[in-house]
Amino acid sequence: MNNNATDNQKLVQIASSAVEPLGFEVLEVQQQRQGGEHIVLVRIDRLDEQPVTMDDLTKASRAAEAEFDRLDPIAGEYRLEFESPGAKRPLTRGRHFERMLGLKAKVKADDQTFTGQIKAVQGDDVTFTVGGEDLTLKAGEILANLAEFPDKHR
Repeated sequence: MNNNATDNQKLVQIASSAVEPLGFEVLEVQQQRQGGEHIVLVRIDRLDEQPVTMDDLTKASRAAEAEFDRLDPIAGEYRLEFESPGAKRPLTRGRHFERMLGLKAKVKADDQTFTGQIKAVQGDDVTFTVGGEDLTLKAGEILANLAEFPDKHR
């Protein structure tokens, strides 16, 4: 595993330990550079599956900032930012796909990238319809994002 993936996994663990007791889950952590500034972006969702509010982002951010300050996992200066899942919601667990049944997801697997409709979910096995064919993959072994936004919160 490369250093960046290891570092990111550590950042996910730190953020998760800070926000899970408050009722949130960390969907992903991305490190970005904007105009020379190092930004750590944390995308969260509510464990009760209600929409993420600005108040939620503030609570999660304050809790995580304290934990990041305490553990100091990143050398140098950086800005910690929190976001709700948004239109390109990361799908990382079986239940994420289950919530979005019938919608399209953009998927990156080992040797392929495709956009397909989420047809069925059983545990971590997710079945997509791609070009009229069914393809079943494991949720934890792929990178996936929602490719279309639902008409109402799910």
